[in-house]
Amino acid sequence: MSEKIFTVAILGCGGRGGESYGRLFAKMPEKFRIVSVCDYNSEKLKKYGKIFGVPEEMLFSDEKEFFAAKRADVLTVTTMDADHVRQAEEGLRLGYDLLLEKPISDSREECLRLLEAQKKYGGKVLVCHVLRYAPAFRKVFDLIREGTIGRLAAIQAVEQVAYWHQAHSYVRGNWRRTEDTTPMILAKCCHDLDLLQWYAGSRCESVSSVGDLTFFNEKNAPENTAARCMECRLRDSCPYSAKVLYVDRWKKAGSPENEWPYNVLTTALPLTEEAIRGAIGKGPYGRCVFRCDNDAVDLQVTLLRFAYGVMATLTMTAFTAEGGRIMKFCGTLGEIVLNETEDKIDVKPFGKAPECLRIGVLAESGYAHGGGDYGLISELYEVLSGRAKPETSLEASVESHLMGIAAEESRLQGGALIRVHA
Repeated sequence: MSEKIFTVAILGCGGRGGESYGRLFAKMPEKFRIVSVCDYNSEKLKKYGKIFGVPEEMLFSDEKEFFAAKRADVLTVTTMDADHVRQAEEGLRLGYDLLLEKPISDSREECLRLLEAQKKYGGKVLVCHVLRYAPAFRKVFDLIREGTIGRLAAIQAVEQVAYWHQAHSYVRGNWRRTEDTTPMILAKCCHDLDLLQWYAGSRCESVSSVGDLTFFNEKNAPENTAARCMECRLRDSCPYSAKVLYVDRWKKAGSPENEWPYNVLTTALPLTEEAIRGAIGKGPYGRCVFRCDNDAVDLQVTLLRFAYGVMATLTMTAFTAEGGRIMKFCGTLGEIVLNETEDKIDVKPFGKAPECLRIGVLAESGYAHGGGDYGLISELYEVLSGRAKPETSLEASVESHLMGIAAEESRLQGGALIRVHA
């Protein structure tokens, strides 16, 4: 007996809905079939409608028209952060099961309201905390649960955003303004918060956090520089220059036809130098990083205390050469260090020989987030088929969101200790 093929409607065709999840759905035709797409951007709508073979009558640029009827078995909500709860509620009301992009919301009330909506309508919800599905992070989870390092006592986590990623997403890009999206602790670090809560294995009791926008503002702009990179005297030498980050790096990467972050700048497929230059010449990604309308923090440190005694620190910094996470787990009988930058997991039990595991060997699928994207979509199929419960359920995700909401509240109060649960 053949397996069921689930139909998919994609709401929001950005880097996640279109490029990541959409293309993965398309690569699993024995499990999924994309039958409807909705995006307010007509160029993206046309582009991904063609890529996924969606008939024109199932392409929607108007959200209300899209929600006039149920279009598929599964709704993928991959829009801007502020839209997630409203659209997820409507999807549940119509009877969809949901693949919901994170962060859910920076509002405690909205998070709890969505939980109530799920209870009311009964749909399955899988939140896109993809790192729980990445083999390297799962391996660490298994090692901790097996008692390899005794009782877990402390976690030291560093989220290395990378200078160019900060400039791309949080200075020039869609997540630059908190009022339009969510605070940095949720917009970028919701992965980290989810992992910390997962590893700690208990609720977080209290949070204290400090952080600021320390560098990407006009007072740090070099003298005699322009508002746009292509018109600036430093366009070939500034590390944050749009020409350096997008044109030069794209060429150095071999001029790929379709690759992030270059495919965010333009809908051109395949990518061309002309299209990239045109985008940075006029669009938001060509602005000087010191003269944007951003307010997302570029440095934040958070201290978290969990119910079972585990304590954790999370440092988010824009000022690293490379991206990737570094996490150190301190136990009563040993330690584990996961370092994505160095592609390794060091396991160091006290009094025994250490072991080094290569992350690249664990993550054989080759998909984004260390294989996490592929793992997420594979898990979705098992959940929809009734063979598995969602690892990243809505309920589990709300817990880490409450941690992030408390952290931002603390940051705005200069590091005050905030109880996560009243």
